Parts: sequence; C-alpha cells; structure tokens
Amino acid sequence: MPVGKIIKSLSGFYYVLCEGEIYQCRGRGNFRKKKVTPLVGDLVEFKAENKEEGYILSIENRKNELVRPPISNVDQALIVTSAVHPDFNALLLDRFLVLVEEKRIEPFIVISKVDQLDEQQMEVMESYKSLYEKIGYPVILSAVDDTESMDQIESHLAGRTTVIAGQSGVGKSSLLNSIDPRLSIDTDEISESLGRGKHTTRHVELYEIAGGLVADTPGFSSLEFGELELDQLPECFPEFVEVQNECKFRGCLHNKEPKCAVKKAVDNGEISDQRYEHYLQFLNEIQNRKPRY
Repeated sequence: MPVGKIIKSLSGFYYVLCEGEIYQCRGRGNFRKKKVTPLVGDLVEFKAENKEEGYILSIENRKNELVRPPISNVDQALIVTSAVHPDFNALLLDRFLVLVEEKRIEPFIVISKVDQLDEQQMEVMESYKSLYEKIGYPVILSAVDDTESMDQIESHLAGRTTVIAGQSGVGKSSLLNSIDPRLSIDTDEISESLGRGKHTTRHVELYEIAGGLVADTPGFSSLEFGELELDQLPECFPEFVEVQNECKFRGCLHNKEPKCAVKKAVDNGEISDQRYEHYLQFLNEIQNRKPRY
C-alpha cells in the first residue's frame, strides 16, 4: 500500500500527498471507534482507486503533535519577530522559544525589517543575534528585498515540515510571499491566521514552499503556559540544561536554591541576565497559574 502525508483536512476529507500527487481520502470507521483522528502532518498508509476516492488505512506513529493548530510530525518552528514596527521584544521571543522547546520542536529565528534600522539599532540586533546563536539557535536578520536572507530562510525550509509563529505585524506573510509569490492570493488569510488566536481559519493546510511544507497557521495560537509544569520550564532553556547537573540540588528550579550552577553562570556573565529574568517571570507565571479542574 502507498504511504503519503496528509497536507489538508477539510469537511471530513483528508488530502494525502504521495509522490507529487494529491489524493482525497476518508478515514476508516475504526479510527472513530479507537478515538483516533487523522491529523495534518500524519504519515498514512492509504488505498485509492482514483484521486477522488481513497481511504486511509493506518497512521504511522507521530514524533510530536500540536493541539492548536491540530498538526503532527513538525520538524521545526520558524519564529518571526520584527526589529521595528512592532519593536523587537525579547520577552515575547523567549516566550515563543519556551513554547517551541516544550514540544521538542527545533526553532529558528528570523528578525525581520532590519532594512529599516539605523546603524545603532542594527548593532543592537547584531548583539541579540550573537546571544541566541551562542545558545544554539539559528538566527537570520532579514529584509524582504534582501535576496541573501531570503535564500537563507529557504534553505531552512527545504525538506522539512515547518510551523510559523510570531505576533501580528512582524511581516510573516510578506516573508512567505517573497519566497513564493504564488502565495499572494492567500496573504490576508495567512496573515490573519498567524495572529494570537484572535483569528482562526477553518482548516489546517501544509503548503509546498521552497522544497518543504509550511503550515498556514502558527504552532501556537495561544501564548499561555497552560500545559507546562514547573519542573519542565528549566528544560526549555538550553543554556540552563548545559550546567544544571552542577547544581547542588537535583530538580533545582534555579530560583532561591543555594549553590545553583545556573545562577552562578548568570553572575559570571556566561548566561544572559535578561534571559534569566524572563525565566523567573515565566516561573512566577506558572506558579501562580489557576489550577485546572
């Protein structure tokens, strides 16, 4: 039986991409009995008499799964943040990074609109680029008319399934349009669906862009830490993970505990004090979160 990837789910139909062709399929009845719902991103075994009448027979194990949007097997998250209009916000960027790390999805960061910066502002963005690259995150300073930065972004998209995250107005749709002009008809839809959950699209779809698949909705329509537990938060800061085995106490939250290797690294300038301050804000937010019933 052929194996393909679901690239769209709409009105009970699943559109499966296999060897460059798309097959419209339905799910087998036993999926409902098992309370299993095929998701966009699923690798599936299917049977099709023609392109309009197919059935999904089985779903391969997922490496990850997002709730909003409902999508699986995501390789990476493209986090877009702007240098200006709206101004660069390191706290918001770190929030996106934590949400991506929680799902064990690789992030890469694009700082857009750098062509609108003066020399001093550009130096600030360069320093942030160095900071996040030191942690291990790829960072691209981009402008829509800058061919080199667009080529760099394309190279990250090739051969991978990507979700996009970023606040409204940072230039996500312009960036995608620059990479693939065919998307211009969908710019408004993409732009709206990439907001903070204020707008929603009726379906999730993966677009073939730059030799990869890109979701038309973000990995995270909510920026709340609703599912993240206290002991998981330190794991979402890679630079903390590097030194946390040197902490005196196992399960150290790097807050008020004595002989904490993370706090020592912050004091020594080895870990960004701004990143650490953001960590403490997130820690406090999770501690004061209303319990779920």
